[in-house]
Amino acid sequence: MKIAVTGKTGQVVTSLMERGAAAGHEIVALGRPELDLADPGSVLRALQAAAPDVIVSAAAYTAVDRAEGESELAHAVNGAGACAVAQAAKTLGAPLVHVSTDYVFDGALGRPYVETDATGPSGIYGASKLAGEEAVLAVHGDNSAVLRVAWVYSPFGGNFVKTMLRLAGDRDSVSVVADQVGNPTSALDIADGILAVAANLVADPDPVLRGVFHMTARGEASWADFAQAIFAASAANGGPSAVVTPITTAEYPTPARRPANSRLDCARIERTHGVVLPEWRGALETVVARLQPTPA
Repeated sequence: MKIAVTGKTGQVVTSLMERGAAAGHEIVALGRPELDLADPGSVLRALQAAAPDVIVSAAAYTAVDRAEGESELAHAVNGAGACAVAQAAKTLGAPLVHVSTDYVFDGALGRPYVETDATGPSGIYGASKLAGEEAVLAVHGDNSAVLRVAWVYSPFGGNFVKTMLRLAGDRDSVSVVADQVGNPTSALDIADGILAVAANLVADPDPVLRGVFHMTARGEASWADFAQAIFAASAANGGPSAVVTPITTAEYPTPARRPANSRLDCARIERTHGVVLPEWRGALETVVARLQPTPA
């Protein structure tokens, strides 16, 4: 397949370039200046020039806390930008895979969220991503799959795993929130899932393959659990480690409220697309091993 993906440097984009190439696909990463989600006119031009078999909408405004003060920009990129990508996909007659987030939910539910649960974002980032979902489904819903992911980390870019390893390099103890739970998910595994869904959309027009899907790693953890696993994997590879001190959300205030429950039920994507991402601990060990310095 020839796959055009929006963005050039994000975790999912970089992972998709690596995994897609390894699987024999041609990945065309499109970002600024040729494709700028804040400039809808650039989107069709760039995607038209790429002439892909399928489009992956992965670029987004992801600064969760900063979005609280930059609502207009967040909505321009995540809402109007996603809409422009969907309009371009419709014009080109290409299937679209759109990457979304657990932040479309408020996190108050006592069980993992299913796709039909009511949305209700509690911050600007989540609201802008929900606007993007709604635009994609309204414009090109008959040939799109919206994939909600959560707690993304990878060997690339900035993420929780890299932050924990950096902190462990200069302190013995790290305080980490223990009353928020979710599904830590490697962007490398997300890329594999995207490739599988994209191939299904290209091969089969069945409407069942379209719509909204949850796609995260198997298993769940709190941020504190996640941090402990990071340090254990790092120590096993001769890297830095630290003791985790569990704290509450109230003890670590942030501009944007985080969902207390980010767990996503992924039964639908398994049933429909045959996609099951690996258990999070094994995937984490793979990423941490890649982040350790190579012995001289």
